[in-house]
Amino acid sequence: MKLHFKKALVTGGAGFIGSHIVDELLDRGIKVAVIDNLSTGNLQNLAHVQERISFFQGDIRDHDILTKAVQGSDVIFHLAAVVSVTQTVEQPIDSAMVNDLGTLSILEVARQHDVKKVIISSSCAVYGDSPKLPKIETMIPLPLSPYAVQKLTGELNAKVYNDLYGLKTVCLRYFNVYGPRQDPSSPYSGVISIFMSKAASKDTPVIYGDGNQYRDFIFVKDVVRANLLSAIDDKACGKVFNIGSAKNTTINQLWKMICTMTALKIKPEYRPERSGDIRESFADIKRAQSILGFLPEYSFEKGLEITLQHAMV
Repeated sequence: MKLHFKKALVTGGAGFIGSHIVDELLDRGIKVAVIDNLSTGNLQNLAHVQERISFFQGDIRDHDILTKAVQGSDVIFHLAAVVSVTQTVEQPIDSAMVNDLGTLSILEVARQHDVKKVIISSSCAVYGDSPKLPKIETMIPLPLSPYAVQKLTGELNAKVYNDLYGLKTVCLRYFNVYGPRQDPSSPYSGVISIFMSKAASKDTPVIYGDGNQYRDFIFVKDVVRANLLSAIDDKACGKVFNIGSAKNTTINQLWKMICTMTALKIKPEYRPERSGDIRESFADIKRAQSILGFLPEYSFEKGLEITLQHAMV
């Protein structure tokens, strides 16, 4: 894959997925600027590249710092967000200020400063709990949480900027992303990073519900590649893509796999389901395959192995 741009801005670039995108861009010779308010991001994720990037600590709604950060950028990878479903349920207005107005600020600064393309990180949460599986981009969204509504709003605004203003946009609906650097201590961390942390410390994990709910887990390096493919393919402009593995794994199966890999025999603790959680979800990725040429390169077992090695360090 050859990148045809010279500089990129990564919002939320000190976070889990964002920092992996930063790494890949730098490895490919792209100049990188990062804006992050460090509310959930961690500078440690960028410590190994701090001398090679331009870092701006601040909020994406701060017009002055955002204007400085975007200078000279050809592409924006927009990942900055309130990503905790629970937090958006408890603080719907505050989270909307970041997820709705923040995304709108990114689109507008891109339009004003001749950015060629904006890649928006969205979520499979927009599908809600519809019984139809797999999830296909043409399905009617049925958001169950403020977070899902806010992600859907970002997609709609991106489409308007693409069609009305001519700013090229692509929206990626991530399914359950996992991998190194996902913070298990965070209240909204993915179940895999939490389980890995529990395994490393030989503690009992908590499963909300009966554990038979299932997810489509996608390794972070595959998500990074989906972002780069979106940045170079103009056939993707104005479109939304599922980014998942097209496979499903129950939470019970996941813990059993981790126990097998770590030679543990620990039974999980079960607690009541959480409000806003999705019961069943996995992706149809035919659109991403046909237009972007995207297919996951990491098997679930390989991704878990890499993630476990990182967790055990």
